[in-house]
Amino acid sequence: MKVAVLGTGIMGAGVARTLLREGFDVRVWNRSPAKAEPLASAGATVSPTATDAVRGAGVVVTLLFDAEAVVGVLEDAADAFGDAVVLQASTIGLDGTRRVAEVADRRGITVVDAPVLGTKQPAEQGNLVPLVSGDPAAVDRARPVLDAIGAKTVIAGERVGQATALKLVCNAWVASLTGALGQSITMAERLGLDPALFLEAIAGGPTGAPYAQVKGAAMIEHSYATSFSVDGVVKDVGLMRAAAQEAGVADDLLAAVEGLFRATADRGLGDDDMAAVRETF
Repeated sequence: MKVAVLGTGIMGAGVARTLLREGFDVRVWNRSPAKAEPLASAGATVSPTATDAVRGAGVVVTLLFDAEAVVGVLEDAADAFGDAVVLQASTIGLDGTRRVAEVADRRGITVVDAPVLGTKQPAEQGNLVPLVSGDPAAVDRARPVLDAIGAKTVIAGERVGQATALKLVCNAWVASLTGALGQSITMAERLGLDPALFLEAIAGGPTGAPYAQVKGAAMIEHSYATSFSVDGVVKDVGLMRAAAQEAGVADDLLAAVEGLFRATADRGLGDDDMAAVRETF
């Protein structure tokens, strides 16, 4: 199967490498070509335009920064998609997903809502968790790609937008947990404790989480190699707040989390991993 990956940032590059390793014929495109070029040595075909990338593909995976980028690609390459299934894996919020669905319907493009849980390492290892909603027949056609990039696939429904809603719910949990983790690590340190004792105390218990051990260790070491950036969190929390407001859910906690990550970005750490929120406390 020919697969086009549009967007070769941290996530897109990881997905492309996984698909190559699994034997797919992979074409990649990125608005900044330099970010796509390293994938050529891994076996991908680097396309000069999105239109070139998607022409003849059975599945197209979009991993772009925002709704504007996704809509722009759908419009620009509309005539080249043919009968490809587009796995829209970017985190673009409820309104952005509605816009994408409208453009796809108008242009005759088959889109499956397919945001993913996971960051750099899971993307590179094929251990993402795709959250999927859309026409079941289209999902079945894209199943080989979903199985290759994911440890499991969660079907959120048959309506485009349901998977995005689930992604925002999950990301609200992750962003809040990361902020709380930074607070506890810093509290332990300022109270004269080795902050590793906090991680030891919660390890293996009902309040523990493997995620806390990974990000907590990074926070203790002040080591913020980027798996998912602070700037990305700021963007996504804005989408979460919009979804909460649309659903009539109080967004006070999300507002506080957004403030923490914005303050972290204001410290010049916007390109660093989200664990850098610890520096704000």
